[in-house]
Amino acid sequence: MDLCVIEYIESCDLPTRFATFRLHGFCETGPEGQRKEHVVLTLGEFDAQSPVLARVHSECLTGDGLFSLRCDCGPQLEAAMQIIAEAGQGALFYLRQEGRGIGLMNKVRAYHLQDQGADTVEANEALGFGADQRNYEILAPMAQQLGIHKVRLMTNNPRKVQALDGMGIEVVERVPLRRGENRHNQKYLQAKGERLGHLFDQ
Repeated sequence: MDLCVIEYIESCDLPTRFATFRLHGFCETGPEGQRKEHVVLTLGEFDAQSPVLARVHSECLTGDGLFSLRCDCGPQLEAAMQIIAEAGQGALFYLRQEGRGIGLMNKVRAYHLQDQGADTVEANEALGFGADQRNYEILAPMAQQLGIHKVRLMTNNPRKVQALDGMGIEVVERVPLRRGENRHNQKYLQAKGERLGHLFDQ
């Protein structure tokens, strides 16, 4: 993995309909100078000995902002914020890695291929990309900045658990997050389970 530099920018309050979170801004500079901006929402205080309820969420403009039914991203994002608010403590890492890392315009191209019958993995690969190109190593300095060392991770994706464990962030528990299933995303969710190993237990 090529070296990326993560710079902490600033923090502020963010009132939402779930709770008033702290919003922390980070800037990632890649090896060729390309820049991405990421944020983390936190609620409550953390200590090194206690696991933090956490969600690692990759940007999905279509699902998070445009209410697409082609995926389960938007409902998962809202559910994670609600669960953290109800718990009174937690962190949501929002990573700007649209389309499992291929970018928004390539995601539109992938959706076009899915309209023609390809599944989500086949579409990415037909465009010359890997099935999942996200880089979770960028989480390590973000978590360190926020004092997060252990997590109860809300995810269906075992790759996220392995990635965090591999960078020294202990995943004490994987918390299933099953939301947003509908008739439009059945094939998508099936491909995530069969091709990408996602676990859709309750």
